[in-house]
Amino acid sequence: MEVILKELLIQEKKEIHDMALEIGPGENGFVNSLYTASEDAFSEMILRYHDMARGINLESHYVPQTIYWLYIDGFPCGYGKLRHYLNDKLLKHGGHIGYVIRPSCRNKGFGKLILRELLRRASEMNIDNVLLTCEEVNIPSRKIIETNKGILTELNEGMCKYWIKTTS
Repeated sequence: MEVILKELLIQEKKEIHDMALEIGPGENGFVNSLYTASEDAFSEMILRYHDMARGINLESHYVPQTIYWLYIDGFPCGYGKLRHYLNDKLLKHGGHIGYVIRPSCRNKGFGKLILRELLRRASEMNIDNVLLTCEEVNIPSRKIIETNKGILTELNEGMCKYWIKTTS
C-alpha cells in the first residue's frame, strides 16, 4: 500500500473536489470548509488555503495552517489541517491538527495513517508538542489519537485534550 501526504496546490484536480463533496459539511467537530457544489467556490477556497499556509491576508483570529491530502494507492482518501501555532481559541478547541477520512475509505486504518503523517510534518515544522482535541463521545478519534501516543491531559465539558510529543 502506497501512502502519500501531499500539500495543497494552487490548482487541484476534480478528484479532490469530489472527495470534499463526499465528506460533506463536516462532523464530530471537524468543519469541511471545502464542501461546496460550486467548482468556482471550491477553487476560491483552495486559493484561500494556499495563502493561509503562507500567512497571507490572515484575519487576526486565524493562524497559518497547511492542508494535506492523504492518498492511498493514488486515491485521495482524506485530508488534514496542520496549524503552525495556536492562539487562545485553538488551545481550547481545535488544536494543531484536524483530519477527516472520506466515508467510503473509513474503517481501514487510514485515520491512524493520516495522523501519523501529520505528526511527522509537525515535527518537520519544529512543533515539539502537538495538541489535538476531540469530543469525549468520539471513540474512534480517541483511539486514533491514543494509538499515535496521545496523552489525555484534560476532559472538560465533553471535550478531550490530547498532547503528543513529536520528538523522542
